[in-house]
Amino acid sequence: MSPFNLETCARPNILALQPYRCARDDYKDDGTNILLDANENAYGPSLSAAAVSSVSQSKDGLGIDPLGLHRYPDPHQVDLKQLLCKLRNTHAHTEKTLTAENLFVGVGSDEAIDALLRCFCVPGKDRILTCPPTYGMYAVSAQVNDVAIVKVPLLPAPTFGLDVPAISAALSSDSSIKLLYLCSPGNPTGSLLAKADVVALLNHPSWNGVIVLDEAYIDFAPEDASLAELVTEFPNLVVMQTLSKAFGMAGIRLGAAFAPAPIASLLNSLKAPYNISSPTSALASSAVSTEGLAVMHANLSKILTQRDRIISELPSIPGVGRLRGGTASNFLLYEMLNAQGQPDNAIALAVYEKLAETKGVVVRFRGKEHGCLGCLRITVGTEEEVTRFLEALKNTLAEVRGSS
Repeated sequence: MSPFNLETCARPNILALQPYRCARDDYKDDGTNILLDANENAYGPSLSAAAVSSVSQSKDGLGIDPLGLHRYPDPHQVDLKQLLCKLRNTHAHTEKTLTAENLFVGVGSDEAIDALLRCFCVPGKDRILTCPPTYGMYAVSAQVNDVAIVKVPLLPAPTFGLDVPAISAALSSDSSIKLLYLCSPGNPTGSLLAKADVVALLNHPSWNGVIVLDEAYIDFAPEDASLAELVTEFPNLVVMQTLSKAFGMAGIRLGAAFAPAPIASLLNSLKAPYNISSPTSALASSAVSTEGLAVMHANLSKILTQRDRIISELPSIPGVGRLRGGTASNFLLYEMLNAQGQPDNAIALAVYEKLAETKGVVVRFRGKEHGCLGCLRITVGTEEEVTRFLEALKNTLAEVRGSS
């Protein structure tokens, strides 16, 4: 018999790991559900009809390897990086210009989150700082890498802003903190962090570490909200973005980290050599082309219209409480109230479960997150999906509150 013993062979922190979970782990999609749980773009990918046709057909018309799949992909992805830089070179925040040397592209933002931990944090020694409520993968990746977490909560709802004095004090008192992960617009808060607060932390007088600003939802925020080009001004700023949200390209798993050239060089040195596939690169390039951007902006307009509709109509449903976050994303965070008019986790959880089990509408229960008591996070869907959601929520809340 083999002497192998998983319990003693694997790293203890991996054995104890609580993996990131999504609502679809609980509810199997049979194709009829309205999926409003993962902040995807319900209008589909930002690809023109011509782009779809060109990707699906071969170069020679014979249907043979249209993307050169018999070859390894470009390990540097310079052309794609230049398109991404063109997208973010707004000069709204600096006269300096992003170049391909400022970019790391990976398998979603999650690869960048993990790469930064491996790059800057010594396992079992260094720490990161997060500001809950925030995206769960920062903690998952930290635990995988055996890196401890210091938590400084965001300011109370509805602002969910940065507690700059508390964060600064933590950075001053603990030299083992190497990374500060910030999310703007926040997940699950939907709140855009103030540029002045981020800059204040970048100017910390003694902390030797890197601020990682996660801008996954930035295209739903007001124009010129992205701080990506500020990586040309600050040596310790990394700004992560993704094509999974506003661009509707979650399936290709393409993320980008804008960084000062020395940090980008480190990230590119430690990555796998061919981490971006040829189909991913081709589809991403189409999405951020002039034609793809036109599709994205058209879909974005529809999403914003439905977002405004939810904000307008949701409060009229008995049992819906306050909007607890911001409106700078493609999702909204709302309280579910008990019969006494108080936000209630039991009510919110029951509504979440019944919506999925009896109405085929999947949202996200966030009541256990810091400052999110009784809250559901609702992704903005199509007009038809929002109509179905509003009716389902009205009926479900009436049922749950009536039986409580």
